[in-house]
Amino acid sequence: MTYCLNPKCRHPENSPDQRTCASCGSAIVKLRDRYCVSQALAHGGFGATFLAQDEGLPGEPVCVIKQLRPSVDDPNVFQMARDLFEREAKTLGRIGNHPQIPRLLDYFEEDNQFYLVQEYINGATLQQEVKRYGAFSEAGVKQFLSEVLPILQYIHDQRVIHRDIKPANLIRRVEDCKLVMIDFGAVKNEVNNTINSQSLHTTVTSYAVGTAGFAPPEQIALRPVYASDVYAVGVTCIYLLTGKSPKDFDYHPSTGEMLWEKKVRVSDALAQVLKKMLEVSVRHRYQSAIEVLNAIQLEPYEDSLANSMTSHKKPISGSDKSGFFKPTNAGEGYNPSVVQMATSIRERRIKSIEANPKSSIDVEREMKAKTWKAKETKLSVPPASKNPPVARIDSHTLLSSYINGRRDFAMQDLSMLDLERADLTEVNFHGCKLHKTNLHKAILFNSDLGQASLNQAFLKDANLSRAYLSHADLEGADLRGADLSDAYLNHANLRGANLSGANLTNSKVSEEQLAMAKMNWMTIRPNGKRTVL
Repeated sequence: MTYCLNPKCRHPENSPDQRTCASCGSAIVKLRDRYCVSQALAHGGFGATFLAQDEGLPGEPVCVIKQLRPSVDDPNVFQMARDLFEREAKTLGRIGNHPQIPRLLDYFEEDNQFYLVQEYINGATLQQEVKRYGAFSEAGVKQFLSEVLPILQYIHDQRVIHRDIKPANLIRRVEDCKLVMIDFGAVKNEVNNTINSQSLHTTVTSYAVGTAGFAPPEQIALRPVYASDVYAVGVTCIYLLTGKSPKDFDYHPSTGEMLWEKKVRVSDALAQVLKKMLEVSVRHRYQSAIEVLNAIQLEPYEDSLANSMTSHKKPISGSDKSGFFKPTNAGEGYNPSVVQMATSIRERRIKSIEANPKSSIDVEREMKAKTWKAKETKLSVPPASKNPPVARIDSHTLLSSYINGRRDFAMQDLSMLDLERADLTEVNFHGCKLHKTNLHKAILFNSDLGQASLNQAFLKDANLSRAYLSHADLEGADLRGADLSDAYLNHANLRGANLSGANLTNSKVSEEQLAMAKMNWMTIRPNGKRTVL
């Protein structure tokens, strides 16, 4: 099929052999004598996006072409659209080297029309994911933040504000399951050499661009800052957790604050992070992506330390939505060594960020590496001599606690426990040691097993649908007949794992990972098809 590029054409689709449009009579030509447009992808106020083939390159690879297409004939609107496209081209040329940002391939003007040619990203948007599979779990949102915030920090390090972050502008690439940030038509270049007297964080832009509900007040008032993108990421998190767009929420009549707390079910720690991301006042909001990332990375410590600070945990009245246990008395079971450790974690994090002269993205990478290393050591700081070591939890205690409402068992040693047929839906086993644990036919639906050590665990016929298993060690695990549909297995170690008869439909896992596992003809791959041996 060929496509007519006349903006006023009502029926632009034509057969491949057409030389003129059957609807409007316009000539159907290849752009720059090489780009053959075949399909319309999207239309917006300032342009249209098409799928095309680059016949000027061997193999005729697919690319995406954006055409300037103002919705009205006003010369001022046309000039505004032209400015936005030129800005997008310059920005993509500067930041498009990042592997999770589309590369700019070409930029030109033809017949008084402007065109951008970009790398084609094969995948579904997060908006499409939510509509297809439903809302994300808390673990899924944490994974989303851990993926998108480094991209955002990179963009901000280039002194650029995106200004239109939303689920429709985030694509999960099919090849590696990584998120890719698209649509930089609304970017704001922070560097303005002609306005030296104004702060880089408060330079006035010419046009208010963004999506209603995702854009914070200061952006609507033409003063976007880096924290404006942080707000948009926060609104995106609420969408992922609820499947509801911003217009579906009520807002505080005085402050304009989105009233989302009663519609989501997350831990107190994540709720506090989201609340600060969504502060209407920019001064009270996280100022950068790295601040949010550090807050999320500290959260597993806070959960584990809170549990360690009491010897007797009872559910308090009006407990939080996650069902986590909290101490009934602030001084009960007080452990000085744990408090000292929590304090030192925060102090090291603050000092590292303040003292490190390197770029913020380098700091973020180093802090992330330290965080994973600390998790692997299970917070094994020697306790004070007067405090006895915490007793290892047994199967009966774990199941009883779960039945009574507890869901957080992060960083625990649960090796070799017998949890056969246990219903542990939405349990938090993040960073747990589950070596040779019997989880035969256990229900772990929507559970967090990220960073968990599950080597040689018995998971035959277990329900791991929508489970979060990023960076989990599943070496030698028995997963025969397990339901891993929609599971997140990115970076999980599957060496020697037995996936015979397992269902991996729509799971996030690479071919390289699967190549290390054992599969048979009954194994259902992520594409929903049986394995061909």
